[in-house]
Amino acid sequence: MTTGRIYVGVGGWSFAPWREAFYPPGLPTSHELEYASRHLTSIEINATFYRTQTRETYLSWRDQTPEGFVFSVKAPRYAMSRRTPHDVKESIAHFFDSGVAALGEKLGPVLWQFPPTRKFDLDFCAAFLSALPRESEGVALRHAIEARDESFVTSEFIALARAHHAAIVVEGDSDFPLIADLTAPFVYARIMGTRASRKQGYDRERLDLWAARAQKWAEGGAPSDLPRICANTPKRSGRDVYLYVIRGAKEKNPAAAMALIERLQK
Repeated sequence: MTTGRIYVGVGGWSFAPWREAFYPPGLPTSHELEYASRHLTSIEINATFYRTQTRETYLSWRDQTPEGFVFSVKAPRYAMSRRTPHDVKESIAHFFDSGVAALGEKLGPVLWQFPPTRKFDLDFCAAFLSALPRESEGVALRHAIEARDESFVTSEFIALARAHHAAIVVEGDSDFPLIADLTAPFVYARIMGTRASRKQGYDRERLDLWAARAQKWAEGGAPSDLPRICANTPKRSGRDVYLYVIRGAKEKNPAAAMALIERLQK
């Protein structure tokens, strides 16, 4: 049986409290990505959500990180706030024209985060998913959709995402809808329950649980303790897993991610 790869990381790498809790004292900010990428196996880029980056920036990020490391890229918020399929299509094209593919083999999934105010609309979502390219500059693309409104908890959304091979983000330990249906050849999970009172953000039992879930996904299965809308799950020999510790007690997130990596390596 083929087992998928598991990547674990955090959102971004520039966060002032991490200069006391994660980075060595005196480390120049220009070396933070280099350091983080050698203690984590992936990072979800946040800067792309707020402003357009240049090809040169993507190349710099690529070159600062080691072989085997991957980024996920958070798509720009302006694309997610568009109201018509035509406007969405133009925004998506503009985003990829900026040079995202320069990350090359270090480009993991692209995360498309719908705003909490976005309700499920079958026609709009179908047009949106149809507008997502399968490749850019010869680099294959993977897409993950983060839906934050309860109206997305429907079998229609599952079927649509599955038809387009897009992963629905698993929103773990959060107030957002938790949809664990597997709709793509990979899994994208964002867990948000770290606490400042915990040395590693989570207690041991919770870390063990998320590590076990990631391993189950990587083996092609589906954790039985997570809710699914549709009972049937397409069988696969293995899935790549992208697991990010975000939000919560953010200063603790690198510690939680490293604790998960340690468990998975064992």
